[in-house]
Amino acid sequence: MSSKRHILTAVAWPYANGPRHIGHVSGFGVPSDVFSRFQRMSGNHVLMVSGTDEHGTPIQVLADQEGVTPRELADRYNKVIAEDLVGLGLSYDLFTRTTTGNHYAVVQQLFTALYENGYVFTHTTKGAVSPSNGRTLPDRYIEGTCPICGYDGARGDQCDNCGNQLDPIDLLGPRSRVNGETPEFIDTEHFMLDLPAFADVMTEWLKGKGSDEAAPEASVGGGGGRRVGWRPNVLKFSMNLLEDLQPRAVTRDLNWGVPIPLEGWDEDPNKRLYVWFDAVIGYLSASIEWARRTGEPESWRLWWQSEEAESFYFMGKDNIVFHSVIWPAILLGASGEGDRGGELGPLGALNVPSEVVSSEFLTMEGQKFSSSRRVVIYVRDFLERYSADALRYYIMAAGPETQDTDFTWSEFVRRNNDELVAAWGNLVNRSISMAAKNIGHVPGPGVLTEEDEQVMAASRAAFDTVGARLENSQFKAALQEAMRTVAEANKYISEQAPWALKKTDPERMATVLHVALQLVKDANTLLTPFLPESANKVHAMLGGQGQWSGMPYLATGHDTIGGSGEPVDYTVITGDYAEDLARWTSVPITPGTPLERPQPLFAKLDQSVVDEELARLRGEID
Repeated sequence: MSSKRHILTAVAWPYANGPRHIGHVSGFGVPSDVFSRFQRMSGNHVLMVSGTDEHGTPIQVLADQEGVTPRELADRYNKVIAEDLVGLGLSYDLFTRTTTGNHYAVVQQLFTALYENGYVFTHTTKGAVSPSNGRTLPDRYIEGTCPICGYDGARGDQCDNCGNQLDPIDLLGPRSRVNGETPEFIDTEHFMLDLPAFADVMTEWLKGKGSDEAAPEASVGGGGGRRVGWRPNVLKFSMNLLEDLQPRAVTRDLNWGVPIPLEGWDEDPNKRLYVWFDAVIGYLSASIEWARRTGEPESWRLWWQSEEAESFYFMGKDNIVFHSVIWPAILLGASGEGDRGGELGPLGALNVPSEVVSSEFLTMEGQKFSSSRRVVIYVRDFLERYSADALRYYIMAAGPETQDTDFTWSEFVRRNNDELVAAWGNLVNRSISMAAKNIGHVPGPGVLTEEDEQVMAASRAAFDTVGARLENSQFKAALQEAMRTVAEANKYISEQAPWALKKTDPERMATVLHVALQLVKDANTLLTPFLPESANKVHAMLGGQGQWSGMPYLATGHDTIGGSGEPVDYTVITGDYAEDLARWTSVPITPGTPLERPQPLFAKLDQSVVDEELARLRGEID
């Protein structure tokens, strides 16, 4: 395998029905960006893609409530969500949308490949409609009691309590989440994805995901290379799903979505491909769109067809089924690798996921996030008052990596003050301040003592330790180890007390400050994936020139949208990360580099922040 790996970071597609809150980005957003930045720093070829998920009846329902068209609603929230994610520093190579003509074409190609290989078939089933207006109700908009575990709050597509897939008609006491009505169930014909036809091949595939030891480079669907154990919650849940796979509908009765590309179906105004089916295909269509934007339209194949390529999918746990079972089935079926075999589709053989990296749920002050009950803080509102890196740090240090976690304002303030301000910010400020004030530039090392050598050796060794954690998506452990090096650096400076050496031993003071600045440079590199905005500031404070770690920006895409005839402009996220100087290694600091007195990296917060935010949560202030 090439020393430089091709790594696809596939990030869950946020639904375009409103701005994102911090619970959303703790699952799909920040973890995927930390992973991607680390992989770029390691010299690998990263392609990080996603976009807004814009089809489905929920969009129609909200559009009706607001008196706009589904297209107008999608246009609005595509831009809003893109702005949110740019503000958080998420380094997408391309963040696009599922309503582009490019996406429609790719979705239809995969559907046709599945159909021709016999993995989708027509079936008459019962569809739920609203008695008052005759409109189809999406599965997720029907609630009732689960017939399997008795949970009274199961959705029509899945029970979040026991994890089983459901149909709305199976629910006991079904009711519409839109208006509380009891839905009517009528006969309707749909295309079904034959998931049972992939049970055997996917069982063998998933069996190879439970070991931390290297496995053969080639596997079902390609995508060889790094083979590590999946998170236990993801693997167990996925294996359980394979025990009772049932065919699943890939079409719905609605007029907002991707048309069915078959004669007799393509002109039906009330039949469209189901939103869950087209959304997962977005990872592929976004990669193809990115390749075209770069002027190398076939380059997407390096991430999707090479046996050495690897793909990592990031999401919250409610989306595991779509990424560990349904998406692999679509990819395998389009490549002719299910029980029925088949021919390669027009896009060729496509790699299945190397790893599904799922986070648990984030709650807020002991409650589930709920916009209607004001138990929410949107990303944009958060960033108006606090720094993006402060939120990123909290999510990675105390977020729902492997278990449900509660966000509290008191803990956010404590971590900001005790860890970002008092530990990391203090190390940067006092090291650079002393060197700038007393010397004016980075001093030479002088004669190094055993203590100097030991602390610098430990700092260099941290790259292997932290890197191994990041390589395996163990973000919390990686950040803890990085912050341990910060603590050791602060301890070294306190013990060596360079401020007391200015008059008695200025040469020793210069050596201590040289070591301190080297420790700052190393720690800044270790923290760059987590804190890119402040990492860029520290790079400049140390006299660095050029782009340290690239930040995303809004740009313009151009394509047809929502099945319209004429191409239009729309908002995308992209970035120029190939210019980054940041590399995952300890680089010696350069003596003689001019230094200036630094500005504080982070602002200290007081109790008033907690009081104000809790009052806002209670609805006492806006």
